[in-house]
Amino acid sequence: MTETILAGRYRLTEQIGMGGMAIVYRAVDLRTGHNVAVKVLRPEFNEDIEFISRFQREAEAASKMTHHNIVNLLDVGMDHDNRYLVMEYVQGKTLKEVIQERGKLTAPLACQITIRILSALEHAHRNGIVHRDIKPQNILVHADGHIKVADFGIARIADSSTLTRGDNVMGSVHYFSPEQARGESAQATSDLYSTGVVLYEMLTGRVPFDGDNPVAVAMQHLHAAPPPIQSLAPDVPPAVCRVCMKAMEKNPAARYQSARDMAADLRQALDDRGDRPAPPPLDVRQPRPQVRDDRKPRNPSHPETRRRPRRRGGAVWIFLLAAVLLAGTVFGGIAIFRQVMTSVKVPEVIGMKLEEAEKDLSREGLSASPVYVSSEEYEAGTVFLQNPQPDATTRRGDTILLTVSSGPASVPMPDLRGTPSADAVARLKAAGMTVTVERVTSTEYAPDIVVSHTPEANTPLTRSAEVTLFVSGGEIILPSLLGLSLAEAEVKIREINLSLNPLLQYVDTESESEHGRVAAQSPEEDNRLMQNTPVSLQIYRCAAMNPYSEITVTVPQSEKDLSVRITIQPVGSSVEYEDAILTWTADAERTRKISVKRPDNRDYTYTVTVDGTRLLQEPLPRD
Repeated sequence: MTETILAGRYRLTEQIGMGGMAIVYRAVDLRTGHNVAVKVLRPEFNEDIEFISRFQREAEAASKMTHHNIVNLLDVGMDHDNRYLVMEYVQGKTLKEVIQERGKLTAPLACQITIRILSALEHAHRNGIVHRDIKPQNILVHADGHIKVADFGIARIADSSTLTRGDNVMGSVHYFSPEQARGESAQATSDLYSTGVVLYEMLTGRVPFDGDNPVAVAMQHLHAAPPPIQSLAPDVPPAVCRVCMKAMEKNPAARYQSARDMAADLRQALDDRGDRPAPPPLDVRQPRPQVRDDRKPRNPSHPETRRRPRRRGGAVWIFLLAAVLLAGTVFGGIAIFRQVMTSVKVPEVIGMKLEEAEKDLSREGLSASPVYVSSEEYEAGTVFLQNPQPDATTRRGDTILLTVSSGPASVPMPDLRGTPSADAVARLKAAGMTVTVERVTSTEYAPDIVVSHTPEANTPLTRSAEVTLFVSGGEIILPSLLGLSLAEAEVKIREINLSLNPLLQYVDTESESEHGRVAAQSPEEDNRLMQNTPVSLQIYRCAAMNPYSEITVTVPQSEKDLSVRITIQPVGSSVEYEDAILTWTADAERTRKISVKRPDNRDYTYTVTVDGTRLLQEPLPRD
């Protein structure tokens, strides 16, 4: 398609990438002259409703995000049979190419890149979007050093079918999480696992798991421990290694629960990196005593220097007295020397790790005797009392008694099966524990009752432990909604305690009788679901039934770009459908006419919200 002009605006100049369902081109925007990246759905998928819906989901996901570390969406459209997305063009290389060229990256550089990836993921996760395919090939490094995360929502084939579709799964399988390897859905913590793998590769120059085929690599994600980072890169600070390993925990509950938390720990690891510099070695050599003789030199010719005759007895007594005085001086000097040279002030080691405290004491010629005591305040292995006290004077070779934290006192995990989830959460939080609730289908337990939990009952836990409660969401068998009107489908969904996904999708039809009726549903009928599970619908739309209404939107003047959200709601219904999210640039006209899709023949109101603040709510006109 090179040199093709899409929609009379985007001239494709060269192919720069290919994925499982799309081809990416560099293009020139003929209106602005700027380079852009255009992602075009492969022609063989133009009639595949699954791939079309996935492609549309990327557009929806990208439209919800504007972030300096994300490749931003500029336009969406269709030219004849070509569905396309227009993204900003990033001049540079992928992170994979950087690692292949440079090998290991320094720990500070790897951490800074990871923090920017996490910044993008935090923004996405707050908007309800999980990337599911974080890998160095999807991290773009701009020529000026900026980091951009790409490919949100497009190659969402993370199941067994991926292994046979040839969409570079050998690239993805090295980075996906254990739950993805099991064929389960990816969550925000799955993105953080993949980010940990990317950090590992930057620090060591290699992926943690490798094999001859995708299945072999996937099995290692499930069961194997990666080689220790410091065995491959000894210069990486231990604090950075700990952050990376926590992100790559097999159990999602044991990982970081937010990108913000992982980024905070990485920043702390950078601040704390490196050991405290040791004091210069003591010079134990003693200066040679300098004997100063203040006596004047004797002049033999001077009268006073002539020897006088002395009596022998007096000379003997003088000699004995001098010997006694000399002996007292020598022994007293030795005692003073010993006292001065063996005395030492005890250094303060409170707040240090035991190993660091032992080194500090050893430098002063002192030894340590640790005693372990549980503590809620101090981290395990930290000294929190010492005897003698800091700055006390003692002798070299003495022993300093150190009281070391063994961590918080442990308590047995209670058996909470069959307990109402609210009561279980309150009980655990009162004990200081962090609680995560996951809903599961269950026929044995009523909704909102704890089905199981990890850790299991009677497992010793510290008061700061993390506990995951698996709570019953009930079990509902989804009936067929095909052929029902949208209003009838809404009622049916509410009656069986499910929810309707407000993002409707449309299928064009020439039949007026089909207009506004359900063409497809997801999940399909007979699926077993938990309460409040959202059901997505595709609705027939007939052009002859005038499914569009035109509205006029005027937004206030602003020096910054504004996010404008338009939603519609049937009169008498509590369901609000999202029709569009638009970006109003600061220099754009304040008034714009917009076509709004009408799902069926009911009366609707439309609401315009600007940066989260409602601007207006009015009846949707019928054209």
